Amino acid sequence: MSDLRIVDSHVHLWDLSRARYGWLQDQPLPNNPAGDMSPIAHKNYLLDDYLVDTAGWRVDKIVHVEAGQPIGQQLPETGWLQSLADQRGYPHGIVAGADMLDPDLDALLEAHAARRNVRGMRQIICWHKDPLKTYTDHDLLHDPKWVEGFAKLARHGLSFDLQLYPSQMATAAIIAARHPTIPMIVNHAGLPTDRDAAGIARWRQGLRLLAAQPQISIKISGLGITDRAWTADSIRPVVLECIDAFGTERAMFASDFPVESVHGTFDAFYSAFDAITADFSADERDRLFARNAEAIYRL
Repeated sequence: MSDLRIVDSHVHLWDLSRARYGWLQDQPLPNNPAGDMSPIAHKNYLLDDYLVDTAGWRVDKIVHVEAGQPIGQQLPETGWLQSLADQRGYPHGIVAGADMLDPDLDALLEAHAARRNVRGMRQIICWHKDPLKTYTDHDLLHDPKWVEGFAKLARHGLSFDLQLYPSQMATAAIIAARHPTIPMIVNHAGLPTDRDAAGIARWRQGLRLLAAQPQISIKISGLGITDRAWTADSIRPVVLECIDAFGTERAMFASDFPVESVHGTFDAFYSAFDAITADFSADERDRLFARNAEAIYRL
């Protein structure tokens, strides 16, 4: 454990009595490219559970990221989170859910943005030719209607959490270049899911294309998704590649808890991040563990 100040920019909470999450409650559980979710399925994960998981670490602030509610249920999730923030101070920032193809997107974005702690939107757009890895039936980045919806974020001052695969990064970089006023945050280190030499090369090149757009930053999180038997040594090249591409001013560590708890404890992941960056300056480490998240999510 460490006395590092942490701002955890990727946390999920859910109360199964308030909403239904198919990926946690369907019988049988659906395939999830992030791994076997059975250890966290069919049970609540509330703020107090997160505080237990992070005990011993100085987590000053958190950003909640939408947890997979369908169209029509995304605003109630945000309302619940805002009421929690009003009562307990956590979460300090909210990345709400929205489908950029929602016919009522304008009204939804306006309603989300009216909540005091909302900072941005997320829609998982990971498309992969492997049906066991894909989240969508087609690549939404090539859908003009989706891009038209994405562009609406600008008028509401909202960022976009970009969870995608390396094969989509070149297209995402082009979209970002055309919409420079929409901050974008790459989720889970860009998910280097194809681990052969060609897949890693594609991921590295994609990171550089995205990093060339100054409004894009990256969260170093979710590393167990693509490295199920991870160790500090095995994730070190991924962590350092992300930092090398985006610099210490546009990269940040995050937990992705409790989803990532199926691959390891909070203590294990943050101890690895701590060890990997041990030779960084105190200022760089404060940026990576806390200050960048505060700046990017305007906390």
